[in-house]
This record gives sequence, C-alpha cells and structure tokens, in this order.
Amino acid sequence: MDLSSGGVAGLVFKQAIRGDLGKLSLDGQMLSVLMSFDGKKTLGQVAQQSGINLGAIRPIVARLIKYKLIEPVETQENVVDQDFMTFLISQLSVAIGPLGGIVVEDGLEDLGYTKTNFPTHRTAELVNLLSQEIQREDKRIQFKQVMLKKIKDKGY
Repeated sequence: MDLSSGGVAGLVFKQAIRGDLGKLSLDGQMLSVLMSFDGKKTLGQVAQQSGINLGAIRPIVARLIKYKLIEPVETQENVVDQDFMTFLISQLSVAIGPLGGIVVEDGLEDLGYTKTNFPTHRTAELVNLLSQEIQREDKRIQFKQVMLKKIKDKGY
C-alpha cells in the first residue's frame, strides 16, 4: 500500500493478529499508534488523537503495515459505486476512444484496486492518473472538469 501519495487521511486500519508479536520491538510512538487503530477511526483521526502530524505518522504506519500489525479496512460505504465506474469509463472513452475501459482497469491495477473495491477517497487521484493518458490538452481539461464535478456530486 502506497502511503506516499496524497489522500491518506481517510484510510481506516484495524489491528492484525500475529502470533509472533514478542519478536518485534516497537517504540512508544509506534505502540501508541498501533493501539489507536480500531477499524473505525481514519488515519487522520488517529494522527490527531496521537498528536502526530500526517507527514510524521506515514512512516510509522508504513512500518506497522510492513510488520503486518495493521491492515486496511475497506467498508462498502467507502467504495465507489458502479454508476461512478461506468461514468468514468464512458468519459475516458469519449476522450481517448474505445480503449477507455482497458485504460481504467490498468489505472485501477496500478493503484492496487479493482472496479469493485476502489475507495472513494482516492477518486481524484485516479482521475489525475487517467488524465495523463489523454493526449489533447483540451480533452484532458474537459475530462478532469467533468469527473471532478461527478466526484463532488457523489460526495466522494
């Protein structure tokens, strides 16, 4: 999971159960962050509760993921709906032609997701990624504007 990109404040993690926890060494800050993840709080809420800014909490969370002490939680309410994916594919197809659907699937895969589990908080990132495939500047701008309006309308 890539934590270096924007939009991580809305991510939700839960503690993962490990049998060999005694073999790991955690400092107080890592332990505090680990104990804050309950599968309901966002990363932004955990950062605020811990008194750590998002920039400083990212490497801590990355290490907790690496040690397999936390795992992301994807709830159905945080995933884009089929209507959004259909609209996204149709708009990209208008801009680049019939390969729009394949380009969307490739973009989703690059970000580590599929059409059915893409999180709502990363929609703007996906739109930016896909817009790079549009050669004509005017079509790229139009695609971004239409998609950002759709994101706003959906409340993502």
